[in-house]
Amino acid sequence: MENKSIVSIEQCSREDILRILRHAARFEERPNRRLLEGKVAATLFFEPSTRTRLSFETAVNRLGGQVIGFQDASTTSSSKGETLKDTIRMVSNYADLIIIRHYLEGAARYASEVTHIPVINAGDGANQHPSQTLLDLYSIQKTQGKLTDLVITIVGDLKYGRTVHSLIAGSSHFRPTFRFVAPEELKMPDEQKHYCDKQNIPYTEHTEFTEEIINQTDILYMTRVQRERFTDTEEYERVKNVYILKKDMLRHSRDKLCILHPLPRVNEIAYDVDESPKAYFIQQARNGLFTRQAIICEVLGINHLI
Repeated sequence: MENKSIVSIEQCSREDILRILRHAARFEERPNRRLLEGKVAATLFFEPSTRTRLSFETAVNRLGGQVIGFQDASTTSSSKGETLKDTIRMVSNYADLIIIRHYLEGAARYASEVTHIPVINAGDGANQHPSQTLLDLYSIQKTQGKLTDLVITIVGDLKYGRTVHSLIAGSSHFRPTFRFVAPEELKMPDEQKHYCDKQNIPYTEHTEFTEEIINQTDILYMTRVQRERFTDTEEYERVKNVYILKKDMLRHSRDKLCILHPLPRVNEIAYDVDESPKAYFIQQARNGLFTRQAIICEVLGINHLI
């Protein structure tokens, strides 16, 4: 690791990722440990969250630690004009670890620069979501039996989707091939495509979501169109239901196809897909607990006890 905080998946080497996934597997076998006895984690969520916040807080509780924090910034001094810097420095007086979600890109990195305690990025704007990527990779490894040489098709909001931006960087160590499926308004940004070019990662772009694409896929990563990222309501309405995965679209898909989604879903996965054994997004969310236990131990430097 470059430092004790995890604010970007790009900090993690291939060896770092594999170590965290090994530890996640051990936590799945035995999630209740007393490794954080006497430790306090602060969860600072300036944006709404269900799975990320609850899984982080459950991870701390199952490891024997304590949780402080907030899930509504309007109830904090930031609503009075307190700067992020002052909030972070103040909370650092009370906690051993900060887990932060913020609407501004780069907020987690900035937080890590103004405190002496570790910071975990739980999502910053449309930028990064490293803990989601690690649980995604854990889910891929569990379902495919490997991480290497897989075809990963990412569908939906590729412009604002921090989960997919992080997934590209996290997967780069394992020779992926990407299929990017998005409307023109939400296509993958040039920054991520340039990254793929630099890393010699093959990818193709598509505006149509077809069975032919699905049938050539190992990991089908669906995403919702994020209303909160749009300033133009009409643009959101135009693209919100552009791709919907239905069960009959899977009839000729690969036997080990795995359907992932960072959740919450809206309309992009029909409920009949839930009946398919290839639907893995609920288990994927469960994997977040074990992966985040491993991440917390990683930044606190207690891996030798796992």
